Amino acid sequence: MKYKVGQEWNYKTRKEEESSTLKILKIEEYPKHGKIIHISIGGLKVGNPDVEKGFANEFTHIPISEIALDKSVTKLKNEKVKLPDSIDGYSYWKKEFDQGIAGIFSISVYEIVDLMEESIITGNGVIE
Repeated sequence: MKYKVGQEWNYKTRKEEESSTLKILKIEEYPKHGKIIHISIGGLKVGNPDVEKGFANEFTHIPISEIALDKSVTKLKNEKVKLPDSIDGYSYWKKEFDQGIAGIFSISVYEIVDLMEESIITGNGVIE
């Protein structure tokens, strides 16, 4: 398997976020969805009017398909990095996912960051 928990990857980033990386937090396999890879993304500059500096620098939990991740990553940066003891947002996502309410991203990481930023700025919490 290409991906392992604890890896840090470079990916195709947005302009001015070239130092941004993603970390593999958890990998799950589902019969209907295949591999779901839970990542965090750091080194961002996402517009967020609700924080003091006006931007957020990370997303702590993004569930993404393996195919979408394959299209996004460019190079393994670190084989093993320190991860948080728990994944912020995972338990909420898992509960919603098991009820068929939440899903996973099947678009590139670059597109996810754009979509999340648009959602934050507009205040539209619904991500399709």
